Amino acid sequence: MIDGHALLHRAYHAFPTSLRTRKGEIVNAVYGFTRILLTVLKELQPEYVAVAFDLPVPTFRHKEYVGYQVQRPEMDKELKNQIQRVWEVVKALNIPIFTAPGFEADDVIASLARQAQKKFEIRNSKFEIIIVTGDRDIMQLVREGVKVYAPGKGFSEGEFFDRQKVKEVLGVWPEQIVDYKALVGDASDNYPGVPGIGPKTAVKLLEEFGNLENIYKEIKKIEIKKLREKLIAGRESAQLSKKLATIVTNAPVKLNLKACRLKDYDPQKVRRLFEELEFRSLLNKLPAQEVEKVKPKNEQMPLL
Repeated sequence: MIDGHALLHRAYHAFPTSLRTRKGEIVNAVYGFTRILLTVLKELQPEYVAVAFDLPVPTFRHKEYVGYQVQRPEMDKELKNQIQRVWEVVKALNIPIFTAPGFEADDVIASLARQAQKKFEIRNSKFEIIIVTGDRDIMQLVREGVKVYAPGKGFSEGEFFDRQKVKEVLGVWPEQIVDYKALVGDASDNYPGVPGIGPKTAVKLLEEFGNLENIYKEIKKIEIKKLREKLIAGRESAQLSKKLATIVTNAPVKLNLKACRLKDYDPQKVRRLFEELEFRSLLNKLPAQEVEKVKPKNEQMPLL
């Protein structure tokens, strides 16, 4: 399960907009995204692959809280103009794209993962679902059979996150991430949490009480008066923040495993697209059995 939105933004900021074709088309995000995608396919060797993207429409979170993500700047025009190209690359590789109006890519991934888990359990077959993203919020989905893979920056190796790794890095268990966000808020998404509660205090509270509901259920046990008062004053804010932080699993998408099976793509179609984008170096990152079929003539493309 590939978080296309997160990888697209990472790719755009990783390469300069001076990366252009001879015709002047900016392709830095397309190049970076494609390189990450091909590297992931080579390293993880998945049997099934799906990519999820955000849509440029408000989500249910915007309806719940008018201030949700309100401070985020509008997407750069240079990035917006490359989205269609990124979709072309994904489709050329015969990888299905999933979206859902009113839901974020995280929700789509969670919904697909849940459906996949059920399908594999019904078949009584072994499985492992890997979510590829650079977004730590999605680590709340980590559990038995579900891991997060964060691609490395530059040429560094990627990193897997299971439950224990999430705890080591974030200080809380995957299922506590939404409770942690409920307490400290999230500046990037612009929801407040409980004013005056910082990361260290949030971690200590969750270590003692487990989750947000138990904190308020047992609030009389909190001996520090000022802390108790902050929690009482910020209760509604905490509950709203937890709702906004929670990735849902009921997005209106339907998983078709057969369509997601990683299968042979049309090598000539990929070659034509890569020639147009002038991605000579990336042809060497295509699945090994296809490389010889799509190898271009040396004079056709500059090395990117």
